[in-house]
Amino acid sequence: MSQRLTAQAWAPYVLVAPFVILFLVFGLFPIGFSFVLMFQSWDPVQGVSSMKYVGLENLSFALEDPLVWVSLQNTLWLAVASGLPQHLVAIPLAYLINERLGSWRNAAMGVYFLPYITSTVAIAIMFGSLFSTDYGAVNALLQSMAQWPGFSALLPAGNVDWMGQPGTIKPVVALVVFWRYVGFNTILYVAAMQSIPRDLYEAARLDGASGWRVFWHVTLPQLKPMMYFGVTLSVIGGLQLFEEPFILTGGKGGIEYAGMTTAMYMYRTAFEFGDFGLASAISWLLFAVILVLTLVTNRAFRVKGG
Repeated sequence: MSQRLTAQAWAPYVLVAPFVILFLVFGLFPIGFSFVLMFQSWDPVQGVSSMKYVGLENLSFALEDPLVWVSLQNTLWLAVASGLPQHLVAIPLAYLINERLGSWRNAAMGVYFLPYITSTVAIAIMFGSLFSTDYGAVNALLQSMAQWPGFSALLPAGNVDWMGQPGTIKPVVALVVFWRYVGFNTILYVAAMQSIPRDLYEAARLDGASGWRVFWHVTLPQLKPMMYFGVTLSVIGGLQLFEEPFILTGGKGGIEYAGMTTAMYMYRTAFEFGDFGLASAISWLLFAVILVLTLVTNRAFRVKGG
């Protein structure tokens, strides 16, 4: 009997042990190691014994490195340009799907969710082909439109080198990120709308509220918690942006580093330049920026009790 009780007492710990071990090895240890590494000068080829304590030298160098600020500026631009439109489009789109599509709702949600689960490499290759200078469908469309009366003065005379000009790299990357994640946010808002009591809608319509007033005064206030969740995810994800600009710009950030994000520069600093101490310092600077903007988001939505 005592052995059975002992086994039952240990059973919960045995069941959660795999998660705890994986979290400690692949989650907590890398975070702690990167924090220690921020204060070290280290050549990984020579092993851990080659670490040399340098204090705040890495952090100081990161703050003085112009490329850190360029990459951070690019990251903030992309986070705003790709993140804000996602929600401005996803909320009315979710309302349309939830209220108008009826039995087609699940099919529409599946279509919009498809880009989110598609391989990032495949998406980047597809958009790279679309925006190709010589053979891209976008340039072909623009050249066709240039033949229309009144459009020739508004459109470029020749093909646009989308990924070869500083002014066009970021908009292309932002478009790819927007296209990939707008469906994900749409699904979030559809799920939130389905949890809104139908009594609120019926009461509003009985009071003579139009469809726009119902959306503005009933749907949007009820969506506030999900909006906070979705915007927070967009802020965190946008500031960690790596895959899309890395593939589209060939891993170098494009001409004049116009597409270089902070995560990309951190990766290049560690694995291309071999300076893991500086890369760790950059990662913690990025963490500080994410923390501040997350707190600002929390303040903006006035979330209480969180």
